Amino acid sequence: MSIRHGLLALLERGPRYGSRLRTEFESRTGSTWPLNVGQVYTTLSRLERDGMIVQDVSDDAGHDLYTITDDGRAELRTWFETPVDRTSPPRDELAIKLAMAVGAPGVDIRDVIQSQRHHTLKAMQDYTRLKARALADVPANRDEVAWLLVVEQLIFQAEAEARWLDHCESRLVRLAEAAATEPAAGPGPAATRGPARTPVGRTRSKR
Repeated sequence: MSIRHGLLALLERGPRYGSRLRTEFESRTGSTWPLNVGQVYTTLSRLERDGMIVQDVSDDAGHDLYTITDDGRAELRTWFETPVDRTSPPRDELAIKLAMAVGAPGVDIRDVIQSQRHHTLKAMQDYTRLKARALADVPANRDEVAWLLVVEQLIFQAEAEARWLDHCESRLVRLAEAAATEPAAGPGPAATRGPARTPVGRTRSKR
């Protein structure tokens, strides 16, 4: 998630001060990714340093207002036009956990999968209820439409994770079945067992 570009998108709608930007950002995303004021002002400071915004006026209440610059608008346009890079995905804690659980002493990976599946399905149900409430009335403004898009993405993500967990469990079952049907390793070739011995008390005939 790009806080930097999210704030630029809000500032394109007009000058804003820090705490208002925080409120509007969370309204757009349904507080899915909550921000603290410190994050907002740190990002604003960097944007100002990079020439993307300027701070030059205050409102009637004395709030310092930030305004997007032409460079900021150009940066925002580039962000909207450039696909999100999926070639270097962020680390996924669940994928790392399952990878490390394979063969880990004292860990039943099936229990790990079952526990995660329960949590994922519950999250999906919670998101679905949020979506139902959002659709109870036709979205009245762009903030409500934006939140609906976010919650639907969370539902699809949870569905995909649940399917992946089912796949992981099926793969483990197949591997366990294959291991159970493999023949036990027998003795090696006779040549590797050393020379044959003559039974005690008998001698080999000479030719």
